[in-house]
Amino acid sequence: MRQVAALSARLAYALMCLTLVWGIFTATGWVAKLTGRQAVRSSHMIMATFTLAFGGIHAACFLFLTDSDELFSWVNITIPIVAGGQLRWAFGIVGLEVMTAILISTGLVKFFVYRNWLRFHQTAYIAVGITIAHSWLGAVANGHLSIVWLGGLTLMIPTVVLAILRFVPSKTLVGAGVLNGG
Repeated sequence: MRQVAALSARLAYALMCLTLVWGIFTATGWVAKLTGRQAVRSSHMIMATFTLAFGGIHAACFLFLTDSDELFSWVNITIPIVAGGQLRWAFGIVGLEVMTAILISTGLVKFFVYRNWLRFHQTAYIAVGITIAHSWLGAVANGHLSIVWLGGLTLMIPTVVLAILRFVPSKTLVGAGVLNGG
């Protein structure tokens, strides 16, 4: 069960980073010319769904652990304050719950003022940040950092760079030669 939890966590981490990057590409239109906006948006939603599926599998695996010092219940894996006092667990719970709320709100976007929904959707940046912290703190606590650090950094660095670039004004990016001024 621990191996399933670890594998699902690593898959969720990779998909989370790719989902954020693809979402930035979608929002900025940087890849819309490849296939069209609807295909890009749909692929972003599919990646987000798989991210949450693997994150949910990761969390659910802890309900079945019997060889652990900590016994987990539904309360432990859904309420961050009850997470056994472990900040890394609280980060994972909050990150997964915020991402789940964003996914649900996407299906209900027609019931929201678009700007309000967009601001809520952008909380994904915070959720990804705290989920990355959860992943790294968990790897350290479980003694797996030496195993996953290269893959984790390989996915995290482009994610962070693009997230930062997402909020840099277009004029600045054009001036720096990152974007085409045309």
